[in-house]
Amino acid sequence: MKIGFIGLGNAGGKLAGSLLRNGFDLTVRDLDDFLVNDFIDRGASSTGSPKEMAQLCDIVITCLPSPQACSEVMESKDGIIAGLSEGKIWLEMSTTDEAEIRRIGALVEMTGALPIDCPVSGGCHRADTGNISIFAGCKREAFEKALPILTTMGRRVLHTGDLGTASTLKVMTNYLATVNLVSISEALTTMKLLGMDMNVTYEAIKASSGTSFVHETESQVILNGSRDISFTMDLVSKDVGIFNELAKRKGLDLEIAPLIVDIFKDGENRYGPRELSPNIIKRLEEKVGQEVLGVGFPPEMIDDEPEEQGYEVIIQNRQDD
Repeated sequence: MKIGFIGLGNAGGKLAGSLLRNGFDLTVRDLDDFLVNDFIDRGASSTGSPKEMAQLCDIVITCLPSPQACSEVMESKDGIIAGLSEGKIWLEMSTTDEAEIRRIGALVEMTGALPIDCPVSGGCHRADTGNISIFAGCKREAFEKALPILTTMGRRVLHTGDLGTASTLKVMTNYLATVNLVSISEALTTMKLLGMDMNVTYEAIKASSGTSFVHETESQVILNGSRDISFTMDLVSKDVGIFNELAKRKGLDLEIAPLIVDIFKDGENRYGPRELSPNIIKRLEEKVGQEVLGVGFPPEMIDDEPEEQGYEVIIQNRQDD
């Protein structure tokens, strides 16, 4: 099976790396020639255009930073859709709007190919080891055909339902993680202001009902000072904005989501859109004139679990089949 992969950024490069490491026939594309050449040096191939990749490959994967970037790669004259044909699969691993994935998915289906929206969750450090979680929204036929690829890139693979359902769930999970990041920032800064030891504070949260995946990962790089979780403020704004918009389309005016959107837009204005997302804590550090730092925390998260073959998560009593 020949696989094409477009988008070798923080997440995409690690997901594509899992495929290459596990012996798949991989062809890659990215705007950054350095990233492409690194994959070529490790045994991958490259092509002249997305159209050519779609013609050559059985499955084409996109992992891009925005819906606009995805639309360009898919719908341009030399785009993926122009090269798709019966039986091929387009697998979209970006975090995007469910309405956009359905729109482009309909164009993919007109070629006879099968679309899957397939975002990931669990942090770039787990993408690097093939232990990340993957959501897949698509027809069951497409899911089963792509499952060997999905269980190579991820450990827990969840068939979420029809096309678009995975993207809907993904922006929800990113919203929850972002709310947690903001609350963690407030908690750590308040404890610092009250004179608490930051290492003791970290362990107290970890050992309590207040702990979370976000605390046990992002709090560490916050307290290290690197703030490097391989995610940026503009991406947070995009994801939370999509989640808020999904609710508004159904007539639901959320209370917390608009505040989170405003907080991260303010962060972008202060520090730039490509600032690392955990540095949202700087807004609070600047207010109190103190840095929130601990001792001995790592500058980045590394997955210390061994790579394992993935599997489908079987959902009991689901009603959407």
